[in-house]
Amino acid sequence: MAGLLHNLLDPARIVLSMQSTRRTSALNEVARRLDGHPSVINYAGFYQELLARDRLDTTCLGNEIALPHARTEHVGELVLAIGRSRAGVSFEKDNQLVRLLFVLGTPKSNPMGYLQVVSTLCKIFKDPANREALLAADTTEAFVEALLVAEGKL
Repeated sequence: MAGLLHNLLDPARIVLSMQSTRRTSALNEVARRLDGHPSVINYAGFYQELLARDRLDTTCLGNEIALPHARTEHVGELVLAIGRSRAGVSFEKDNQLVRLLFVLGTPKSNPMGYLQVVSTLCKIFKDPANREALLAADTTEAFVEALLVAEGKL
């Protein structure tokens, strides 16, 4: 049986070698993967709300992972884009270096779906072996597989 993440993961929406090393440019680099997604009604509106939310409070989870997100009217269903940086992205205000960036958009009408996805991701990230598998994946398909295998073990 497919898990919660199965329908959200698309290799075309994953950047394994991000070029950006600063928070805002990294958010843009990853979030752009959602431009044109069938569930994104208004990309520009979504992106502005993503930036506004990120300015409010930290989205860093620790362990070199950040989960920038927006609850917005600009998406019809949950959407996810992922970026990975070998060098790390500086989240200056949090004084943290982030290597895995999970950009999540969720409709305001579905807070429970958002909470379920965040809970699943946080459980996956708790295990160092899962984090290492995500950092070591050579292809986007291998990255997706590592996430799905980790989710299957929950």
